Formats: sequence, structure tokens, C-alpha cells
Amino acid sequence: MGTTLRFLATTIMGTALVGMSQLTLAQDADDPIAELVSRLELESYKATLKGLTQFGDRRQGTSRNRAAVDWIEEQLISYGCSNVERLHYTFTTRPRGSGRRAATETPDLTTPTGGLVGRNGSGPGGSSIYGYRANTGVNRDLQAQPDERIRLLNAEEPVDGPRSEVYCTKIGTTRPDEMYIVSAHMDGHGVNEAVNDDGSGTALVMELARIFSDPNVQTERSIRFALWNNEETGLNGSSAYVEQRKDLQGIEEPAGSGNYPEPTWLGMIQHDMMLWDHGAPRADGTVSWDQRPEADVNIEFQSVSDLADDSMRLAFVFKAAADAYNTDYPATVGPHMTNTDSTPFMNEVPSISLRENERGSHTGGGWNPTWHTPLDVWTNFTDKDFRLGLNAAQTTLSAVAKLTAATVND
Repeated sequence: MGTTLRFLATTIMGTALVGMSQLTLAQDADDPIAELVSRLELESYKATLKGLTQFGDRRQGTSRNRAAVDWIEEQLISYGCSNVERLHYTFTTRPRGSGRRAATETPDLTTPTGGLVGRNGSGPGGSSIYGYRANTGVNRDLQAQPDERIRLLNAEEPVDGPRSEVYCTKIGTTRPDEMYIVSAHMDGHGVNEAVNDDGSGTALVMELARIFSDPNVQTERSIRFALWNNEETGLNGSSAYVEQRKDLQGIEEPAGSGNYPEPTWLGMIQHDMMLWDHGAPRADGTVSWDQRPEADVNIEFQSVSDLADDSMRLAFVFKAAADAYNTDYPATVGPHMTNTDSTPFMNEVPSISLRENERGSHTGGGWNPTWHTPLDVWTNFTDKDFRLGLNAAQTTLSAVAKLTAATVND
């Protein structure tokens, strides 16, 4: 695995160093990756994301969550994903500590927040090498959402019980027994529309499923597009997948059929919060409304995982692909992947997460005031935000196309 990733990283980097523009690459008939990337369109990405907002925050254990799972399944089938499947499991709430407090009111980006402290605890008046952080928390208060329509969408509280999540697979032509997993979580919370967390990642995965499901697109290796449930309750949906399916990898069923219900995992690529890169909180706790010019797609691996070296190499394959094919925003690599659905996979297969900011240091430090709050609604994002998500899609599409040897037949 390590040798393969080293070779691919070198190959893609060579493409990046040519320095051709996106338009030039798209005009190159010998470059199927450029052709596939050109099929990613901002309005199509936004339309898919907007469709998810009709289900409110899609909180697990509610009818709105179940309706969203059904809708995602219907969309995947409409794209030509003929093998859409569901994974079933049961979720039971576990007692939780008081580490994550609930917000009681809607944050205001333009008003200083109380209780602001420096990242190293020094406070606004002292020096802090990590900058300032803003308050973070999970909103559980229905009345904190000022939009009555959104309040009504999210009124139902979750109950324990059966859960399901959807996935479909692009079958490889010559190596159907090997696959990359491309995923996001479709559930959210915070009494909102879960636009960024994680409609942005869900729409990205769905758009890639649409493009790769075109019958004229072929890949040598398989690709599985998975939309996890129950991420917000502790990565339960992705954990259930690992528990139920890891021991089925590479088994031909029935023998001699060429059918592999669970191809061997080659890499896991998670997408969680793709839109908001507006910079660090100011000293008074406010955050800019505008996407910062130096916004980027963060590609994270976990440096303490059992497969850290291979995960790092996979991350740099994606970085090189972004250098070659992204149209607006670059990508960076960081070693602190945490608290998302790649975690249950990271000791089983090389795993990375794409996102807007580093999860622990940036998002956890209050860089994104929409995180788990009533602000995560459609009207608080602009095309610059949506385009950052589109560039993350370009990153993943181009890297996965390279890793699976994708071709486009006229």
C-alpha cells in the first residue's frame, strides 16, 4: 500500500508542476480527470445541498432524519447507482458528561462574546501564541432559532431505536475486489438546516456519486459512496459499518462470481464541514462574515493512528491532486484528524478527512460560529463559501479518479 501511494503522489505532483490552468486541462482529451472535474458545477452542488435543507437539521432518531435517508437513497438511484444498499443498526443513548454544554441563545458574529479567553488561557489582555477562541457549544433550545419555519421543522425530539444509513458502489472493471470509501455524515443538530455540518459534505459525496455513476465513466477499482448516520451522537453509524463489515472484506460471494459485497478497503476519505473558512476570532470574539482570501481545503490524517504513515501519504496524494485541479482554493495537510467518521476506520485502513479548518485547533477554537448553532442555515452562506465546498469536491474527485484509474468513454 505504501509503495502504491508513493508512486501516485509522485505522478500527481508531476501533473501539478506542469502548471496548466483548469481550462487547459479540461481541453486535453488525454486527461480524463480534467474532464470529470469539469462536470462539477457550483449550481448543481448548491441544488443538492439545498435539497437537504428541507429536512431541517436531520437529527438522528426523528422522522425528519428518516425522510432525509429516504431522499438521499432516491437521489442516488436517480443518478444511476443501481446497487444502493442500507446498513441497519440500533442506537441507544448513553449517559453523557457535562463537557459539551448547550447554548442558550443564537451567537452574534458582530457582537463581542463574554468569557473570551486566549487559547493558552491567558485571556484577552495577555499574549497567546495560539490566538483567541470564541465560545462553542451545542444548541438544544428550540426557541434560540429565530426562523419559525426552521423551528417547526426541528420540533420533534429523537428517540432511541433502529437506524439506517445509505451507501452505493461504483464497481471496478479489473479490480472489483478493492475499493476506496468516500463518505460524509448526513445527520446534524443545533435547531438549524445543518447546511455546513454536514450538508456540505453530504452534497459533495452525492455529487461525486452522480459523476462516477455515469455509465461512460469506468474505474479499475471500486468506489463506495457512504452517507453515515449518528455521527453527532459519537460516530455510531460509521462504527456500526466497521463492526459489521470489516471481516467481510475481499470475500467473493458466491465463489467464482466476481461479486465482492465488501471489497478490500484501500483508503477512507471523510468529508465533514466544507464551507466556512472566515478566519480566527478577533480579540473581542467576533468573526468575519466574509470568506478569507487565503481560505483552503484542509486534509487531515491522525498522526497517532496505527496507519499514520500510509494515511499521511494518502493525504499528500490528495494535496497533489488539489494542486493540479482545484480552480479557486488550495489544499493543506495537517496531522490532527479527530472527531469525525474516519476515526473508526483509521486503525484499519489509511484514513483522511477533508474539511474547512483543522477540527481541533480551529473549529474547536470557535473559528466557525455556525457549528452546532442556529446559524447553520442557508442564508448565512455565500457563493464564496459554497465554492470552497466545490473545491473540496474537486480535490477528492481528482484524487480518487487517479487512485482508481478512471477513464471516460465517448
